[in-house]
Amino acid sequence: MEDQQLKSAIEALLFLGGGPLDLDRLKGIFEDASKEQIEAQLQALQADYDAREAGVQVAEVANGYQIATRPEQAVWVRKFKTVKVTTRLSRPALETLAIIAYKQPVTRPEIEAIRGVNIGGIVRNLMERRLVKIVGKKDVVGKPLLYGTSVEFLQYFGLKDLSSLPTLREFQELDANEDAMVEALPERNDGSEPLQDEAEEALDAAAPPEDSAPEEAVPSEATRQE
Repeated sequence: MEDQQLKSAIEALLFLGGGPLDLDRLKGIFEDASKEQIEAQLQALQADYDAREAGVQVAEVANGYQIATRPEQAVWVRKFKTVKVTTRLSRPALETLAIIAYKQPVTRPEIEAIRGVNIGGIVRNLMERRLVKIVGKKDVVGKPLLYGTSVEFLQYFGLKDLSSLPTLREFQELDANEDAMVEALPERNDGSEPLQDEAEEALDAAAPPEDSAPEEAVPSEATRQE
């Protein structure tokens, strides 16, 4: 297969994929091409988009590749979406998700010790959204479940991998200035709902939490009933 044919075929698959396609998946489809050739055509495809200042790009997300809208087109994408879907995360959910992302693998008691509230309903909600998953059990008395983030978490926030997360030090420096923290958050690759907007809503806490029941104070060890 000639380079141009391979590049066009890759573009078609990325367009239809519906999610990130990794090199192994692409190599399984283009059996006669090497991974190096596939990577070269992915780069060539991105160069084509850059050369004509296209509204889309080849984005590396969740250790794979997909076609996504450019962040600078987000304003037009949002205007196009006339029907707003209420899929935003509440502030308590964002805070819990951040703890899991940075501390994983982490148990529920460890999360509650940091937040100071019962987070059972929030964790269930995050798992229903497939942003969080059970990754094992901690080797201590009681064998509590360990939680971590999922591939869908990377896709949701447009991250290549967990190393793309801002460092804890960066977040600590930004914590004193919420506006700066909001501006520092990247926009999603698909341009659908910039993280800046989501963070602003979370920080304002104008809407009630999406969880069915309000957060409860964590009971003491003497009164906790497992």
